[in-house]
Amino acid sequence: MTPLFAAAFELQTFMGRQNWSFCIIGGVALLRWGKPRLTRDVDVSLLTGFGAEDRFIEPLLAAGYKPRIPDAAAFARKNRVLLIESSAGVPIDLGLAALPYEYLVVDRSTLYEFEPGCELRTCSAEDLMVLKLFASRPRDIIDVESVADRMRESLDWDYVAAQLGPLAELKEDPTIMARLDALRQGTAAGDSHTLAP
Repeated sequence: MTPLFAAAFELQTFMGRQNWSFCIIGGVALLRWGKPRLTRDVDVSLLTGFGAEDRFIEPLLAAGYKPRIPDAAAFARKNRVLLIESSAGVPIDLGLAALPYEYLVVDRSTLYEFEPGCELRTCSAEDLMVLKLFASRPRDIIDVESVADRMRESLDWDYVAAQLGPLAELKEDPTIMARLDALRQGTAAGDSHTLAP
């Protein structure tokens, strides 16, 4: 098992033993739904709700997950992401999820076998698109184009639009929905410059 998948599987096993609700997002999920690219870290959405974050942060740190920054717990409480690494040194960004949409992402997640004996729970292709279009960094735009290219015929585009619309309004960025429209029409396929911010 590659170090990346081993770290993801180790974390998933730990969280499963705690009966926590979670799913893997980011680059590992992209390996399932898009075009493969080099991914060095594991991004996870862990449902914590608001006000009970320490019930999740403390067991992770006690289990041997090493903080990547000083006072990672305080940073996590403020910024809702716990920056840790696995026993093998693989970086893990663990988002402390609490919003209704984040609950939906986890609820829609499914298992996928990346390697023999390594089934990982990842978000859906549609939710990966929503998350990456909302972030809209240059790397995210390239990633979301690859998901659209690979999964175009099976994607629930209406679901993506319905979930992304309120998030785009919250961010006050009209270009997000324009990017989605271009992807849906196929005008940006294979041309990352079309959607560049």
